[in-house]
Amino acid sequence: MSPFSRFSQYFVEVARTGSLRKAAETLHVSASAINRQILLAEQTMETPLFERLPTGLKLTSAGEMLFDDIKRWRKEFIRTRERFDEMQGLRRGHVSISIIAALSEGMVAQLIADVGKEFPYLTFNIRIEESRNISEHVSSSEVDFGLLLDPVEHTGLEVRAFAELPIGIAMPVGHPLAHRKMLSFSDITEYRQIIPAEPLMINARAKLLYNRYQLHETPSIVCNDVRMMRELIRKGAGVGVLSLLDVFPDLQEKRLAFVPLQGHSVKPLTLALCVAPRRQLSRAAQIVIQKMIVMMESIAL
Repeated sequence: MSPFSRFSQYFVEVARTGSLRKAAETLHVSASAINRQILLAEQTMETPLFERLPTGLKLTSAGEMLFDDIKRWRKEFIRTRERFDEMQGLRRGHVSISIIAALSEGMVAQLIADVGKEFPYLTFNIRIEESRNISEHVSSSEVDFGLLLDPVEHTGLEVRAFAELPIGIAMPVGHPLAHRKMLSFSDITEYRQIIPAEPLMINARAKLLYNRYQLHETPSIVCNDVRMMRELIRKGAGVGVLSLLDVFPDLQEKRLAFVPLQGHSVKPLTLALCVAPRRQLSRAAQIVIQKMIVMMESIAL
């Protein structure tokens, strides 16, 4: 039984969701077809793979063993395909990336589009995740590399490149403070604040500043989404503490102004490109990583 067969797709999705119905919705097949494949596999292997519970399906010990093996076989198959691609130059190739949401528009999308034009048969799998999930994907070799913020020291991560991104005040173009080279947090006390909330990475930096300058009573809008914050600022609803990375697409299009904050208490965010230390990267992944590093250097500048 091949680990890349229809059964393995059905089995993995049922194991992931714990439900025949949810797996059927995801895979766009009938629940009965999935159930038949699982029952046939259990009959062939002479062991139950799932416990049938009132709340759904739960893997048995044998099922857990098979689930782990299928994940490992899939990774090995991807590496085999990558070696085939190496033999053929870059006529074909596949690159898997996990990135933070702040990079979902602008330069990364443009870079991938440009690479696709240069290498038409290159394929991509792109995941948008929080930084902590990206660390797990990279260290477990589920992706070729990840772009994340403030990576925690981890034996399963190797930082290939990083860029320090200043924290500053985002404001509408033409704002009275937009001409300044640097700002102190006290400079914005008279303006309405748009404050980043959890789970945004910038929230911790902003909270320190608001605590230090005791601006809790300032008329404000609290928001947990960077895109909404940027839109509010563009519409003139106020000014907001954000990182350079958060507003980079708007700066390129001259839709927002951004002035860095000065002071020892204002620590920049670190954007890092990480790989698994022992992962053998394909030529395709290496080429994309080099282009990403150039992109990061341009952000830092």
